[in-house]
Amino acid sequence: MLTQLQIRDFAIVDEVELGLEPGFTALTGETGAGKSILIDALLLAVGARADSGTVRHGADRAEVAASFDIRGNAAATSWLEDQAIEHDGECILRRVVSADGRSRAYVNGRAVAAQSLRELGSLLVDVHGQLEFQSLAKRAYQRALLDEFGSLGDKTAAVRAAYRNWRDLKGSRDALEEQARDRDARLDLLSHYVSELEALDPKEGESARLEDERRRIAGLGRLAEGTSQLEFLLADEGAAGALARAQTVLRQLSTLDPALQPTEVLVDEASIACTEALSNLQRYADTLEADPGRQEWVESRLAALESVARKHRVELEELPARLVQLGEDRDQLQNTATSLAELDKNLATAAREYERVAASLSVARNRTAGELDKQVSALMQHLGMPGGRVITRVDQHDPVEFADYGNDQVEFLVAANPGQPPRPLAKVASGGELSRISLAMQVITKNAAHLPCLVFDEVDTGVGGAVAEMVGRQLRTLADSGQVLSVTHLPQVAAQANHQVRVSKHSDKHSTRTSLQRLDDEARVNEIARMLGGARITDRTREHAREMLGSARAVTPLRRRATSASGAGSSPARSGRAK
Repeated sequence: MLTQLQIRDFAIVDEVELGLEPGFTALTGETGAGKSILIDALLLAVGARADSGTVRHGADRAEVAASFDIRGNAAATSWLEDQAIEHDGECILRRVVSADGRSRAYVNGRAVAAQSLRELGSLLVDVHGQLEFQSLAKRAYQRALLDEFGSLGDKTAAVRAAYRNWRDLKGSRDALEEQARDRDARLDLLSHYVSELEALDPKEGESARLEDERRRIAGLGRLAEGTSQLEFLLADEGAAGALARAQTVLRQLSTLDPALQPTEVLVDEASIACTEALSNLQRYADTLEADPGRQEWVESRLAALESVARKHRVELEELPARLVQLGEDRDQLQNTATSLAELDKNLATAAREYERVAASLSVARNRTAGELDKQVSALMQHLGMPGGRVITRVDQHDPVEFADYGNDQVEFLVAANPGQPPRPLAKVASGGELSRISLAMQVITKNAAHLPCLVFDEVDTGVGGAVAEMVGRQLRTLADSGQVLSVTHLPQVAAQANHQVRVSKHSDKHSTRTSLQRLDDEARVNEIARMLGGARITDRTREHAREMLGSARAVTPLRRRATSASGAGSSPARSGRAK
């Protein structure tokens, strides 16, 4: 729901702020007062194309901000969460247009692209009478509205599930087919690689062991020399002899003072360790005989492993895993023909299931279309279009088109007057007729999903009297399930509104002042009297205005709903000066 609209330096408006409430709000005022400027500003806030002409003369930039309560608007909430934009149930769209025509867009303070703003705006507001922003003119929206009106959720869900199953199978089949196109050449190459690696037979950890052995062979001379030196240092003339003499002295001394016994034990242990070290060195020295054949084999084996690793662009230790992977690829490719046949069978089954549920949905849509056409056409007779009718065309694609919405192309066709051929809704020429047709469609389908804020411009163009009153009643009825704003010149429409805002323009030699005033009961009487009687308002016109307001309240009572945003619509409208 739109809760507040702020406008600064836009067109002829200096600064205006308007709080809004649930229900039907009528925007009234003299011709040229600036009622449509409010709609244009709202359109700019939700993503309309910007240009320098929107900036008030003499100002550096124009700025418009629209605040929405989005609690309950799952689509808008999901969009914000997908963009990682915090919202806490409120969404503020802000648009700034500089005098050179460049514009910037913000959502809850986050800069976004104009296209992103437009996407979000389409989930918040729908303006009827301006084709650029009218959701009802889009075929996808028409199809969704038809499905919602007919309660076809189960059937559309079945079509989506069948389509996704078919799509996933087709994707797997296409990928396998792509892989199989060079199957023979690829299979020969894989077989060669596997044979080569199997012949090499790389073992886990083998390369590391061979590297260690190569370093040992390369350092054989230094190892032999160092071992000999260590034996000399530890032998009888070295550490071993010194430890033996130390043991003899400590045995004699420990008999005199037991405190030396722990030291005696340590020296004994050192002597034993020294003896064991000498034995290990002697055994190790026996292994240090040069083996030219072994050295040549190690070098040859490492060279072979390194060559194959370079070919496959892997590390030496990854060769065993590479052999396993290539073997699996080869086996999979050998089974491609079998897999393709199985996938083709499953894909054909999935296609038949999709065609079955899509055909069932087509039958239901055609049946629903007849009932929708009947109800909307009947309401059009009361909205100033006698003889007008709506025809919902549901065409099936041939051959069958696979899509998550089914095999149907849905389009609303309209004949606004008797004898006229039906034309696509998007091509209806008259703005007033288009708005009233949209109104009729929204009223009949009001229990279906639609946007929480609907704006009607030119909805009462070319009508009056009883037809105008009917238009107002339908706007009020529609507002019971959302929020409706309507610019109107007709007292019959304004009297049906739950709320009324008067737009006024005051000019002098230097500036033009635009003001907004939310009207209380008595002010509404005066405004509707003005709309009835023109420049001179009499007691009789006031009495007539009171009668119209009283009649409207009696016929269509407002189903009050608590304002969902804190303080929404509670602040008075403000006025501003445009120079």
